[in-house]
Amino acid sequence: MRALREVLRDWEAVIGLEIHTELTSLETKMFCGCRISHDDEPNTNVCPVCLGLPGALPVPNEKAIEYIVMAGLATNCDVMKRSMFYRKHYFYPDMAKNFQTTQGPVAFVMHGHLDLEVSGEGADERPDGTITKAADGSYVLPVKILRIHMEEDAAKMVHVGGAEGRIGGARESLIDYNRCGTPLIELVTEPDLRTPEEARLFMEKLRQVFLALGISDCSLERGSMRCDGNVSLRRRGSSEMGTKTEMKNINSFKALHDALAYEICRQAEVLEGGGRVLQETRHWEPSRRKTVVMRVKERNDDYRFFPDPDLMPFDLSDEFVERCRRRLPELPDARRDRYVATWGLRCREAELLAADPQAASLFEDVMGVAEPAEAQVVANVMVNLVPSYGSLGVGQIAGIARLLAADDITFVQAREVLDALDGTDDDPEEVVEALGMRQSADSLSLVVDEVLGRCEDQVRQYRSGNRKVVGYLVGQCMKASAGAGNPKLFNQLLLERLEG
Repeated sequence: MRALREVLRDWEAVIGLEIHTELTSLETKMFCGCRISHDDEPNTNVCPVCLGLPGALPVPNEKAIEYIVMAGLATNCDVMKRSMFYRKHYFYPDMAKNFQTTQGPVAFVMHGHLDLEVSGEGADERPDGTITKAADGSYVLPVKILRIHMEEDAAKMVHVGGAEGRIGGARESLIDYNRCGTPLIELVTEPDLRTPEEARLFMEKLRQVFLALGISDCSLERGSMRCDGNVSLRRRGSSEMGTKTEMKNINSFKALHDALAYEICRQAEVLEGGGRVLQETRHWEPSRRKTVVMRVKERNDDYRFFPDPDLMPFDLSDEFVERCRRRLPELPDARRDRYVATWGLRCREAELLAADPQAASLFEDVMGVAEPAEAQVVANVMVNLVPSYGSLGVGQIAGIARLLAADDITFVQAREVLDALDGTDDDPEEVVEALGMRQSADSLSLVVDEVLGRCEDQVRQYRSGNRKVVGYLVGQCMKASAGAGNPKLFNQLLLERLEG
């Protein structure tokens, strides 16, 4: 099978995503008062509505509808004032009533977009100039969103393997209905993505937006956010759509990238061999690093959609939509831009901090006591050091940043200080003094003199005009100090000696 990069020189991949997100921030399910908690004993958070018992009537969760409207507003979607729920029929044990309550042709929110910052590679090959170059030099791809609709999640099925899992020669399957009825929003993109990397970036960005909104924990490991990827191939330069396959229930960014990459290469091999790609649903198996067939893809009429007679159509008022709009927090892109404009952060650190609501909140608390000029150092500490520790106070993080900004300690030493601080109320300054770490010209001069004494050849090169050799000498100083010296001070001391 050819490599992905080679395949994409001859073929264009057309990718669309369906991203399912459980609204785990809610207390109760979509159509009943049962508690949302997947960690309780199996089948303890259930009722006649969850179990689809005859005569049970659903009652919509108003807070869930607020959340989906907020999700739509945050992704530039139009809010549909009138929509309704439908019944999607299928027969499988994870839905006891044999139909899923979902939305029909008109969802609560439709027709939006989310802008991705992408590499400029292949920008000139995109139709209609869909990738544009921003003023800051970055490339932006607006990915169109077809709809975000509301539905209820299915039960969790556990398939027991091994010999002890066989009963009467059949495989044993266990069902936990605690998850059944959990509010689930499904975002469907237009097929605007062209590479597995773009698909991964889109899902990552959507997760950041939903985390900022506070509507879900978006845990891929626990399945509260998962993705279906649709992909087809067409020859470069062709506008005709190929036959698509769908990869179901992908639960990590890496799995999404790898499943799409494999499927693109697999389809290319089939087509180049004179075969025909079948419209089917496939499953990604990470251990085998390949997709396998699950079933032939169903058509919409197989589901026998019709309006749910137990649920009235929804007419969302302007006041309701405006209330949802007022609840929108600062979103990651706006927060990143504010960090760059207000504190002069580099885009990389600003983006990483803005993407995580907890990290962003802690950063702003630290900046409440730190000097504005120390902002970039605080960001470096937050991104590169703090995640490795469990319990650090705002003042401790600000103190470490202050010591680094003053060149009193190095990043290597900062880790040692944080090791001592973690889980305590100790002051970073006192820890540095107690460990004798504070950098000074006197303490580093001995190292500089030793290095210059044994690097006479490099000294001659410098004095003959080779200024680049200073980098080598700084490296020798760092090596001699076992990484504990400050490279900036070493550089300063070396220049003083070499120019003297």
